[in-house]
Amino acid sequence: MTITANMQVVLGTLSFQQVLQPKENVVWDAFHHRWEALDESMEFITQRNVYLPGWYMIELMVDRSVTSVAASFRFEAGKRTFNIDMPLRVGKLSKRLVYVPWGVKRVAFRPMNAKGHFSIPHFRLVWVTPAFARDRLLQRLINIHQDYRDITPKEAAGIIRERARERGESWRRTVIREYESTYISLCSRRNYRLWVRKFEDKPDAAKVSANIKARQLDLVGMYYFYIPIAGFHTADALDSTIASLQDQPLGNWKVVLLPAPDCTADVQQDDVQQDDAQQHDVQKCAILQHDVQKCIKALVAKDPRITVSDTQSEPLTTALSASTWVSVLCPGDRLSDQALYSLARCADAELIYSDEDELDADGMRHSPLFKPQWNPDLLLSQPYVGCAIWVRGDKLPQLMPAGGLPCASSVGNWQAKLALNALSIGSETEIVNVKHISRILFHRASPFTLSPADDYASLVRLSLQEMQCYAQVIPGRVVNSARVKWPVPSPQPLVSLLVPTRDGVEILKPCVDAILERTDYRHFELLILDNQSSCSRTLAYMAEVEQRDARVQVLRWNHDFNYSAINNFGAKHSKGDIIGLINNDVEPIDGEWLTEMVSQASRPEVGCVGAKLYYPNGTIQHGGVVLGLGGVAGHAHRFFQHNEEGYAGRLQLVQNLTAVTAACLLLRREVFEKVGGLNEPDLAVAYNDVDLCLKVHELGLRNLWTPYAELYHHESISRGADDTPKKRARALKEARYMRKQWGPLLDKDPAYNPNLTLAHEDFSLR
Repeated sequence: MTITANMQVVLGTLSFQQVLQPKENVVWDAFHHRWEALDESMEFITQRNVYLPGWYMIELMVDRSVTSVAASFRFEAGKRTFNIDMPLRVGKLSKRLVYVPWGVKRVAFRPMNAKGHFSIPHFRLVWVTPAFARDRLLQRLINIHQDYRDITPKEAAGIIRERARERGESWRRTVIREYESTYISLCSRRNYRLWVRKFEDKPDAAKVSANIKARQLDLVGMYYFYIPIAGFHTADALDSTIASLQDQPLGNWKVVLLPAPDCTADVQQDDVQQDDAQQHDVQKCAILQHDVQKCIKALVAKDPRITVSDTQSEPLTTALSASTWVSVLCPGDRLSDQALYSLARCADAELIYSDEDELDADGMRHSPLFKPQWNPDLLLSQPYVGCAIWVRGDKLPQLMPAGGLPCASSVGNWQAKLALNALSIGSETEIVNVKHISRILFHRASPFTLSPADDYASLVRLSLQEMQCYAQVIPGRVVNSARVKWPVPSPQPLVSLLVPTRDGVEILKPCVDAILERTDYRHFELLILDNQSSCSRTLAYMAEVEQRDARVQVLRWNHDFNYSAINNFGAKHSKGDIIGLINNDVEPIDGEWLTEMVSQASRPEVGCVGAKLYYPNGTIQHGGVVLGLGGVAGHAHRFFQHNEEGYAGRLQLVQNLTAVTAACLLLRREVFEKVGGLNEPDLAVAYNDVDLCLKVHELGLRNLWTPYAELYHHESISRGADDTPKKRARALKEARYMRKQWGPLLDKDPAYNPNLTLAHEDFSLR
């Protein structure tokens, strides 16, 4: 069966319909008018005889049931073929360039690399001139590629010429190679092993040895590893953990084994009602313990750094000094080859945590967890620090969870509580110097878990009580998570919501009416900042709503559009203790949004607070801002489905982010005024919200994003796109300002991880 799927190929000025033929593992669902991919190998093929050589722009839109997927193309020229990938965006047109050589007769097309359903509203191959292609290639490299940041197109072209000369290849081949690298989207679920082979930094042993000798004065101290052992652990698991320590290039470590009592003691000897399964478990446990005991004796005899203790507290006495580090391992956990060397380079820290992954039954690595730098509100939401945590000995008494070292069944709780004890809530100064190492130093033997008797909300509740912070704590939306509901101050602070607008009553009216009708927090004023509206319907509505609701006031701004200046004007004429920057194209989904944002913005350690914003179709428009995406900044998890958890659950968790969008942003007036408000001279339209957040970040305050304030956002409908030469020039000027002002921070967002991509919004691997 051949299906015409609205695929249009444009060559110069010629346009015609091109037929797509499903090749395998894809069927047409006539009832729903969409395609059904039976597995990720499905594809279509085109039936054109020959394609003219040259540069083509692929324009593609695929609506699909799975978010984190990419389309791919295979260009066939007899026995010669080449492939390209193309990440997709829900509801948005994606574009990318491809060079088609002589002889291509057919194109194989895979709309997504996953099982599910999809439709193809738009698909074109547009032939473009070499000059147009060159300009687009260089601009993408400058925006996306790490090696081309903050340079001109001429300078970028020079780098490509030099690299082509070094490789002995043409300029075109080199620029294609560099351009292709900006489209690589490695999913951590599917491509982690590939990423490990290609991108993980593995310094050779000779270089590491030389570095260690050169820094030997800095590499002082002793690393104590406590390993609680239970009856279910095996000798092989314990031996594997010890071997990972013995393989370290640094030998300054000690292990204290903490064997559990005989597991058969839990079974009543006089219980004659035991069934066969219980007896079998007891026998199996006894065999395992016998093997483990033999392993322990052999390890202790062979390596004097390994000792055994039968108490949870006595072995700590020698570890409590500023030159020691303490960590807890489970049998089967392994350290990476360079773990101790990496830890030694953070000798000035008091608590260290690193990235980690998990080992399967065959010892293969999977499920990487790439963590942000110290993120207090994310830690209150989720034990994101995980298993890879080390604490300096002199700080251990201050941070040690009650009860001393853990037993085998409570290691996860111990590690989570240790991290929570390092929090400083209600203060702008940290009580512990925490460092994060953005490398995989730890391989878990099993997923991070808490003991069955506890949930994470109870641990967070206890920690807040110990800090005398009074808030309601309930289970969060994802596994092992919590939600902290901070109290709103009494008396309630007045909130000034600033809504710039110009004409467009069809946009403004739903926004204002929804805020007035769908907001449980009532103590606010809503200032409509009118930027030279001339539409009679808009003017009539503003007059009507101002008369209808005493909280609404219309202020006139009779100057050229300047988002920063308009909002600074509104803030100057507002009365609230808290200022809210609100776009005229947002609509609250439920009444809780402002209560949640006010409760967060009122905390003294918090600066800007952002909301979770959706496109009208329910996909994510704003899950916070990631610095560096696309060159300056982009929205995290954009186009994900509304109910998805996102990377490591972060789409459902309150967390500290370096920046959030001003489409819906709250902060205290004192903070807004302290940083001088929004930047009117340099950032009239774009990036002024990111700049504001970075200035607040510089004060030492924590910017925050919450998924519990949810609104629809139609995204710049009233202002329009940057689609004229004048607008594009302004956008480039503002981007250059941001790169000049904040370049180092844009390249290393502390709320993100450098192992994750800056080319896509999906937290895929770099």
